[in-house]
Amino acid sequence: MTSPVGRTSADGATARAARSATYRGERDRTRSWVAIAKLVIQRRTVLGMTQQELATRANTSHSAISRLEGGRHATHLETLHRIFAALGADLLVGYEVRTNEESQKKPERELVAV
Repeated sequence: MTSPVGRTSADGATARAARSATYRGERDRTRSWVAIAKLVIQRRTVLGMTQQELATRANTSHSAISRLEGGRHATHLETLHRIFAALGADLLVGYEVRTNEESQKKPERELVAV
């Protein structure tokens, strides 16, 4: 085993995933939550807003924003709607049809603003 000093967090996560099925399962389970967290953090940062300011504007608690941005917890759709509205953005929900056909270069997608 090598020292973790000098490794990026991504390299460390890759190494841990290679060693642990439990870690891989948890990473897969929270993947969508992490993606949503990154969107919220990015938009909030662009606006120069603190977590507390966002919480106040979204009529939720600072701890709810912190949990959401941590990417480890699911968040209700209505809460996400309020958060994105407070960020001056529309929340979009949709689907993409899964296909095994490699010839279909553009997947079928449908999105709606909620």
